[in-house]
Amino acid sequence: MNLKDIAPDKTWAFIEYTPAQTRYITHGYYTYPAKFIPQLAARLIRELSRAGEIVVDPFMGSGTTIVEALAQARVGVGVDINPVAHLVARVKATPLAPGLLNETYAHLDFKSRSIAPENARIDYWFPRAQKEKLGAILAAVTQIENESVRDFFLVAFAQILKSCSIWLQRSVKPTRDPHKTPADPFAAFAKQTRAMQKQNAVFWDVLAPRVREHPAQFRRVECADARALPVADNAASLVVTSPPYVTSYEYADLHQLAALWLAYCESLPEFRKRFIGTAHSERAEIDLQSATADHICAELGENKKSREVKNYFADMLECFTEMRRALKPGGHACIVIGNTELKGVAILNAEVFVEQMHNSGYRVHDIIKREIPSKILPQTRDPESGRFTNATNSNKVLAYPVEYILVMEKI
Repeated sequence: MNLKDIAPDKTWAFIEYTPAQTRYITHGYYTYPAKFIPQLAARLIRELSRAGEIVVDPFMGSGTTIVEALAQARVGVGVDINPVAHLVARVKATPLAPGLLNETYAHLDFKSRSIAPENARIDYWFPRAQKEKLGAILAAVTQIENESVRDFFLVAFAQILKSCSIWLQRSVKPTRDPHKTPADPFAAFAKQTRAMQKQNAVFWDVLAPRVREHPAQFRRVECADARALPVADNAASLVVTSPPYVTSYEYADLHQLAALWLAYCESLPEFRKRFIGTAHSERAEIDLQSATADHICAELGENKKSREVKNYFADMLECFTEMRRALKPGGHACIVIGNTELKGVAILNAEVFVEQMHNSGYRVHDIIKREIPSKILPQTRDPESGRFTNATNSNKVLAYPVEYILVMEKI
């Protein structure tokens, strides 16, 4: 299926919203790369589900869909294989009594000890002074007895890591800046916690009283595989998700600071193996259920990149099958995805997904093309040097400033 001829729907561009408006309530807790804006998830939830129904995000990332489901009194269920994402999503979707946060921060003890990890990768990013101060903050936070409150402050800690390191501040990719003056961890942590407490107070007020008082009844988030959703058969009314792209294992690089400090992994290679589409996945030949996917893999030839793309589409096919299991008959799966390019070959993710879902028991309800006015082409690794660089030639992975919302209905 060729989607190029679809005209963009201007109402889905959300150009009227400022960056600050897309970080309302808890959406501004943590800078999470490549997430969709909450207004998009909110509109899909509002138009395709009703209060009390289950809304699922199999690739929940920082929890945008889950938070919007709660805000509209739906039951939000999400999973993500990335433990950093799981922590952030859980915290964003947990309303806390504002007074409790103020009281807890006032009693944090930053002077007793430091628990900075001994890890060469941490030493690569953090000067000794910053490392010791960050270790003192982490030690204080880990002493908090209330798990939800402790996790709240752990997210604040994770958010300041980049500014306190020599990671190039304007880059989402791991690039060192030898001229950068890292932020003071204590000042950065104080500022971040104040901002998050204000956002939590707004979230507290936005939620319906029954959601605020019994949040566990309205959200379930797990660190788990998208192919094993914690949802009963035929139980969910809606899926709203933005899957990772080809070479999604590189998302591990983007989250390495928090993953290393919070002991979610000891090395980046180990972390990358968890992500979808990795070349480390060994599987027998599988029918991708898409002629377009077969053609793309043939164009790439027999090499590592071709195996990664094939594994990616095979993994996604399994995810679509699992989504269908969880959905009610007539329920909708909304997949937000753009097309990319790899080694000069067009990777038509949206077209492949439509074909795979059609062959897995869905039919097209709607396909929306939305412009992304502020889209920034990502940096990618140079295949020869291994360094991150601007995506400017056919040897890199490119993303386009439009994406598709595939609204598919279970039949």
